[in-house]
Amino acid sequence: MHFTNSISLVFLGFAILALYSYPSLLPSRKMAEESPKSVYDFTVKDIHGNDTSLSEYSGKVLLIVNVASKCGLTHSNYKELNVLYEKYKNQGFEILAFPCNQFAGQEPGSNEEIQDTVCTIFKAEFPIFDKIDVNGKNTAPVYKFLKSEKGGYFGDAIKWNFTKFLVNKEGKVVERYAPTTSPLKIEKDIQNLLGSS
Repeated sequence: MHFTNSISLVFLGFAILALYSYPSLLPSRKMAEESPKSVYDFTVKDIHGNDTSLSEYSGKVLLIVNVASKCGLTHSNYKELNVLYEKYKNQGFEILAFPCNQFAGQEPGSNEEIQDTVCTIFKAEFPIFDKIDVNGKNTAPVYKFLKSEKGGYFGDAIKWNFTKFLVNKEGKVVERYAPTTSPLKIEKDIQNLLGSS
């Protein structure tokens, strides 16, 4: 027993010496201060490849959606997203759409083709951003943040096209909705965050 305690003390001594000699082994305070606290801390690419700081949307209620043009949910989601956008865009509401081709290859086009489809066929007026990955090793940083703030029922991974994240005016994720959740079913939550219910 005495021998075991002595070995433990020796290892503890080495650990303290190592941390004292190599402070880089400790998590830095600077790193913690730099971790994102809201969606406004991110810069993303718009559909034309230009950097866009999400701080441009500071003070607005956001619905962030991964979209696809060739999904069975596409027509109904775009139709209802357009209704919500038209109704609340002048009250401080924005929809941010991020095309993603990770689900059965249902967003195969280039950014130009996606923009043409979304604006011409689906008549979307809300901002469309650069095509991104929402899962896997190349997950866009903003989606890593969204998923860390509101995980899904069976893990944090995005399950399909049209997963929706509702973000309050402070840039905090308040709710995550399944792909099959109709955008109009979210309307009451949007009204509550806008203070217009």
